[in-house]
Amino acid sequence: MADARAALVAEARRWMGTPYCHQASTLGAGCDCLGLVRGVWRARHGAEPVVIPPYGPDWSEPARDEALWRALVQHLRPAPGPMQPGDVLLFRMRAGSVAKHLGILTQAGPVLRFVHAYSGHGVVESPLSSPWARRIVARFDMT
Repeated sequence: MADARAALVAEARRWMGTPYCHQASTLGAGCDCLGLVRGVWRARHGAEPVVIPPYGPDWSEPARDEALWRALVQHLRPAPGPMQPGDVLLFRMRAGSVAKHLGILTQAGPVLRFVHAYSGHGVVESPLSSPWARRIVARFDMT
């Protein structure tokens, strides 16, 4: 299991520097946060389990629909126990809004870090600081 998690982290880090591009999921060319997770999935597991329908930047917000959370529950297992490298993190960016940002934990322990695709920054590795950590609403195991 540790080898599988290390491989997920290595693959996520390989995407660093990929430009941000809404709805894309191509290493080096462009991706959004969902595209990053999709690309890491393909590299580790092969074909994606479903075709992702088009979505807008405000997707799910007008209807207050937790569509991304539902989809993650359908295709990934909840991550057990304490956070581990390789966990897929689901974030709610504002209190009361739908959860629609994803990242992959790359480092656990006293200094947490995660890789995510962030508008205006592309794919970066960031500290999982308190402001980020308190936005996490769910964790998933992609191994």
